[in-house]
Amino acid sequence: MKDMNIVSILVENNAGILARISSMFARRGFNIESLTVSFTKEAGISMITLTTLADKNELKQLISQTEKLEEVVRIEIFHEDNTVMREIVLVKINLGDTSIVEFKQIADIYKGTIVDLSPESLIMEVTGKPIKVDAFLNILKKYDVVEVCRTGITAMKRI
Repeated sequence: MKDMNIVSILVENNAGILARISSMFARRGFNIESLTVSFTKEAGISMITLTTLADKNELKQLISQTEKLEEVVRIEIFHEDNTVMREIVLVKINLGDTSIVEFKQIADIYKGTIVDLSPESLIMEVTGKPIKVDAFLNILKKYDVVEVCRTGITAMKRI
């Protein structure tokens, strides 16, 4: 059975390293479901956090192949029980006849905010675990959603 896996890869920040990692995944038939990249406290080192569907054997193979890349410093699989993970989603919605108060109530329930408002539309922002973001997006299905921009998971292991 394939599970969603959160893979954290610490890399030397050299040109093309992200392309090499993503092409290595693609060559082996794995899709990267979400991807975030950020700098770290150490100059020249970046953290790549990605999610992919794989079973245990496939994941073991992916880790083994990724570790062979010269710029990879460390690779680790994060587990939900010892990881803090978050996503950000921005959603643009046509107001139509819907009251802004209704959207404010939805934002409050999900601890989100209305970050932009025009006479025709608004943009809401929610940050949280992927399950929270999914639930928020599900609630908005009955409205005229124009655009959705979702960051993908960023994660950090607890000490």
